[in-house]
Amino acid sequence: MKKLTLPIILSLLVLLTTSCTVATTTPSETTSLTLVTHDSFDISEDVLQQFVLETGIEVEILKGGDAGEMLNTLILSKENPLGDVVFGIDNTFLSRALDADLFVPYESPLLEDIPDALELDPTHSLLPVDSGYVTLNYDVAWFTENGLEPPTDIENLTDEAYKGLAVVENPASSSPGLAFLLATIGRFGVEGDYTYLDYWRDLKANDVLVADGWNEAYWGAFTVGSGGEGDRPIVVSYATSPVAEVYYNELPEPPTRSVNTPGNSFEQIEFVGILDGTGKEEAARLLVDFLLGQAFQEDIPLHMFVYPANSQADAGELFAQWAEIPSGAVTVDPAQIAANRETWIEAWTDVMLR
Repeated sequence: MKKLTLPIILSLLVLLTTSCTVATTTPSETTSLTLVTHDSFDISEDVLQQFVLETGIEVEILKGGDAGEMLNTLILSKENPLGDVVFGIDNTFLSRALDADLFVPYESPLLEDIPDALELDPTHSLLPVDSGYVTLNYDVAWFTENGLEPPTDIENLTDEAYKGLAVVENPASSSPGLAFLLATIGRFGVEGDYTYLDYWRDLKANDVLVADGWNEAYWGAFTVGSGGEGDRPIVVSYATSPVAEVYYNELPEPPTRSVNTPGNSFEQIEFVGILDGTGKEEAARLLVDFLLGQAFQEDIPLHMFVYPANSQADAGELFAQWAEIPSGAVTVDPAQIAANRETWIEAWTDVMLR
């Protein structure tokens, strides 16, 4: 995990002063809120404008790297918070975030519309806002043209028939890479006759390619993302990646499929929370309610390509058609992740890169 230095923190402070501001009405005493989030945050301007019009509260967006970088920054700036509300800490960092005591508990009335399975924090310091699944994606045409059945299980990747066909991401530098590592830990365990490290040794022996991040894997090595320039027809990506292919390329159907069978995916759940020390707690609660509400939730799918947490939100036609929710996703206790993340990554690195 990247260690944040003072210059990086100072650069984030500069970003705070130049971050995107949504147009506002002018109440008797103007209130503004800063939403701290990760670099992948994306939402329609008119949706945020709806919050402004309803409340008269400006929203400034402060992006602080990936989820891990963002959390590090929040911990380092705990005594002088960089914002008021946080969006995007996920279940791989949940316990660490809660242990840092960064948030003010808030039991939003919108939790009534969010499935209990997504509510991992009984203190309501962090509330679920969306979810997604990391799993295998494959190139449909490649497997048809080569007369090979596409994978239906992550264990297929250790078979001779799939040698040299898969690209994965490094869990030390990639969020989906870490999620896939956790999927193998949840699936094979850390003790016994065949552990997650045994699985990774078999993958290495079967010529799996390790990329630094999702962009390098999907757009560089994957045959679909690279436009045929890559040589790997299997990639670790998301269950919603086929939807993105249809949406951005205006296709009648996706050129990819995801492996959604039991035991082959890891569910990432993202959370929102109110930073302790905000000084604007009442306004921050309004923003959290809005983020969990139907208008914002229904804008999430085709902007961030994850599933809305609110069960009343309609994810839209493309999600209904092409974004099948994997069954039997692998789970790993957030406390276990917090306690063992670095150890597991180090052990993986020893096996795969040294």
